[in-house]
Amino acid sequence: MNVLVGFIDEHRDELGVEPICKALQVAPSSYYAAKKRELAPSARAVRDAVMMQVLMVDEPQGLRRSQAVAGSQTRWP
Repeated sequence: MNVLVGFIDEHRDELGVEPICKALQVAPSSYYAAKKRELAPSARAVRDAVMMQVLMVDEPQGLRRSQAVAGSQTRWP
């Protein structure tokens, strides 16, 4: 959707949002909702961004732990 929003933003002054959305077969409300999310991300998006930072800090240790248990290959004698 980000590519479409960027395209519409580039051409909205010369063509208008609704005609572009009609040609792209996208509802204008989808465009406006995406623009709204750019300005004020949802509480879920904010929480996910915070959690992603926490997970990225813990990743090396967590990755080693998961590889040792679930990711290791079994070797038979």
